Amino acid sequence: MAETLVEFHAHIASADGVVYTARACGGEMPDGRWQGWVEFTPLGGGRSIRSGRETTQPNRRDTEYWASGLTPIYLEGALARALGKPVAVTTEETRPPTFDEPAPPIAHAVHSPIGSRESALDPFSVYEKGEVLLRKQLGALSPWHLVNIVVAYDLSDEPIESLNQRSAGYLIDAIVRRVRERQRV
Repeated sequence: MAETLVEFHAHIASADGVVYTARACGGEMPDGRWQGWVEFTPLGGGRSIRSGRETTQPNRRDTEYWASGLTPIYLEGALARALGKPVAVTTEETRPPTFDEPAPPIAHAVHSPIGSRESALDPFSVYEKGEVLLRKQLGALSPWHLVNIVVAYDLSDEPIESLNQRSAGYLIDAIVRRVRERQRV
């Protein structure tokens, strides 16, 4: 079931001068992930319109986070997309990239042989500043970020499918326990 995630106070005007209110909406998809879009209602009354899917997120909380970061400029673009009009983009001569690919991932071989995968934070470097800080920073992350940390730093023999079913509390305890064990070694 769809729901309104954020109602914006700023009014957005279309290219033809119609002023709209905007709200970010979201709903769960059949595969369990969430999608988000933006709905616009003319201030003077009339038919509401909506954008196409603007984001796909792993869960409701991340979709709310996406919605909370939308700026008036983003909403102007979403309104133009909803109206089916191309967004005007000013182009300047751009220089070609210097590199053909992004930099390689930073290896964390000091702490873990597998730590070269991407994760939201390095639990070993945070643990060096204290276990309380590590628990606090882990507590601010979503469960899927925690699973990425477990996998990136090889902190569990449990299959990823099983880890994805675990609670955030369980994952935090597992991360802290394994980091503590490795730091002692």
